[in-house]
Amino acid sequence: MRIEQIYTGCLAQGAYYITSNGEAAIIDPLREVQSYIDRAAADNAKIKYIFETHFHADFVSGHLTLAEKTGAQIIYGPNANPAFDVIVAEDGQIFEIGAVKIKVLHTPGHTLESTTYLLIDEHGKEHAIFSGDTLFLGDVGRPDLAQKGAELTQEDLAGMLYDSLRTKITTLPDDVIVYPGHGAGSACGKNMSKETVGLLGEQKQSNYALRSDMTREEFVKEVTDGLTTPPAYFPLNVQMNKNGYRSIDDIIETGKKKLSPEEFEQLANEKEALILDVRSEKDFVKGFIPQSIFIGINGGFAPWVGALIKDVSQNILLVCPEGKEEEVITRLARVGFDNTLGYLEGGVEAWKNAGKELDEIRSVSAEEFAEESQSTNYKIIDVRKEGEYNNGHLLNAQLLPLDFINEQFDEFPKNEPFYIHCAGGYRSVIAASILKSRGYHDVIDIAGGFGAIKNTALPTGTSTCSIN
Repeated sequence: MRIEQIYTGCLAQGAYYITSNGEAAIIDPLREVQSYIDRAAADNAKIKYIFETHFHADFVSGHLTLAEKTGAQIIYGPNANPAFDVIVAEDGQIFEIGAVKIKVLHTPGHTLESTTYLLIDEHGKEHAIFSGDTLFLGDVGRPDLAQKGAELTQEDLAGMLYDSLRTKITTLPDDVIVYPGHGAGSACGKNMSKETVGLLGEQKQSNYALRSDMTREEFVKEVTDGLTTPPAYFPLNVQMNKNGYRSIDDIIETGKKKLSPEEFEQLANEKEALILDVRSEKDFVKGFIPQSIFIGINGGFAPWVGALIKDVSQNILLVCPEGKEEEVITRLARVGFDNTLGYLEGGVEAWKNAGKELDEIRSVSAEEFAEESQSTNYKIIDVRKEGEYNNGHLLNAQLLPLDFINEQFDEFPKNEPFYIHCAGGYRSVIAASILKSRGYHDVIDIAGGFGAIKNTALPTGTSTCSIN
């Protein structure tokens, strides 16, 4: 028996490959599936099953493509009702993979069909759980993402999750390994650990949601407290996972179309396409195609695309570093953005050489900002998250988190200059690009963000109360 965790950092997502005696199973595969097929081929194993822990909201799973390419059967837990052929397993049902077994543990709460898969090894020992979004290291799944009827509230689902954890999970031996669906950075929980593999016994001791003396009412209150608004693309991804989607091979083929500056500009106008620039923030501020949005490939790319662009049906044109085109198209498709129409061949340099206009964003160092701010009264806007702001901020900075920029344009000064910063410079340039596209032309980015600002003599402080 061999278990491999295949972790994708930009999504903070764990998929799993299990093989035993010439058979293999994949749990929660990403949309691009060739790596799983290659692993099985190297092991001379046949992929027999594809286990899905639930209908994912934060990414599009590769279950359909993998089943089509390998003949493997897709397994969901009870209550699943997808629009394609699957085995909807019963609670307690056993599936054999070589000499090992997978036992279905229906654990509703995060969603109604959420299921944990218990791996029983060759010796009959309960070896590991693949807990999806039911149990994370340090946290549990949020109960407000399920596609549910009006008769069910998030409090109802939280109560179900309490029961699932107490009756199906904490009753297992302490030495059972926990393989969660996500780690720190995912929007599917509140307090996830940076670790991606742990022991159940450790979680029983350290995870707030597994506290042995916690009542059901206390659990519901703690799990539902402080939940942020989920990204708008989440329900759209759920529907794709439940109803089906295009082949990623077709999406990549379409998206890799090379476009001249003239073709690029024409397509942007005809198709009302969003121009997405994925270069580094330092390159972007020096010159970019007017109206383009920056979300750099080297940051938290896919989650920010989903949070800020929102509509997965949006037509997209790319400005990429050379050789990164397929990677960008793939990472967009992971979160359901399938309508990439092509990319600008030769990038910004080709656009410039064609005599077309470039825009830019003024960016100053923290030292320059410290000096300028002594002689100006420009507004300062911090686009980090509330928790970051509370832990340390410029005393005269206003908090307007990037997550909600599309809902709070009225908060930004439109007819006067203002400074903007984040933690290190990535998010502030995203915000600046969005604001520029909406007619806010006097935005000044502070390069290096608060990480650089706090090394100046400018006064900073902390907050303990919630910012409205």
